Amino acid sequence: MSLLGSWTTGIGPSPFRMKIRRPAPTKRDDYMEALARLHLTVTRAYKVNPDINFEIFIHKVDGLSDDHKIETQRDIHQRTNDDLADAGLEKIHLSFYLTSIYDHSIFEAFSKVVQKLIPQLPTLENLLNIFISNSGIEKAFLFDVVSKIYIATDSTPVDMQTYELCCDMIDVVIDISCIYGLKEDGAGTPYDKESTAIIKLNNTTVLYLKEVTKFLALVCFVREESFERKGLIDYNFHCFRKAIHEVFEVRMKVVRSRKHQSQMQKNKRATPNGTPRAPL
Repeated sequence: MSLLGSWTTGIGPSPFRMKIRRPAPTKRDDYMEALARLHLTVTRAYKVNPDINFEIFIHKVDGLSDDHKIETQRDIHQRTNDDLADAGLEKIHLSFYLTSIYDHSIFEAFSKVVQKLIPQLPTLENLLNIFISNSGIEKAFLFDVVSKIYIATDSTPVDMQTYELCCDMIDVVIDISCIYGLKEDGAGTPYDKESTAIIKLNNTTVLYLKEVTKFLALVCFVREESFERKGLIDYNFHCFRKAIHEVFEVRMKVVRSRKHQSQMQKNKRATPNGTPRAPL
């Protein structure tokens, strides 16, 4: 059983992600060794940065039954917290995720981790709630098209099958666009402001994809009877898309303002003879 760790820096507390591969029944010693290394890594990282967030991935759970998955997660969670309590570190918060590369659980886990790094997340969730409530939509996701990580969703619970259908739809749209959406000379991109897709499922549900930015897409689940009011949905989407651009534009203005202030402070620094220092 091996254990991998990595740090990600950014605005706010830095998350720490760790992957734990589930133990084989004959490798109990490796399992305990991995837990010991987890404890050592967490305590060392906490001493460096007490504000760090720990995100622990329990990997390779695809071969386990649902009951065994929950039991494994509970055992790791209990042992880890007990060890931290014995060391007097009860304030450390650990988040655990069951993941596998054979389904979309790894993408969902990364989605939840990434969302913790987005300062605008409450605003995005509120916009999605307003959008679906006024459009007759059952579920909506705001996806990063390349990674298929959803950076926000509405307040209704996330179903794994629903999330997988959204990921499959994005794959279909990009694949078809790469074949038929590019110019004869290969110019252009498979995903642009004209990208949109409608897929009707056999359970009276419609999947609806619309481009939000060159990186983001909105994927919605709509009942067929509600989708008959497509004009209303498109109008509400236009308002939603405009609000999303304004949210991120405000963020970019704040970043540019901070960079400008930092540059001004550098320019005000004087050399020993009083001559302003040239900007780097």
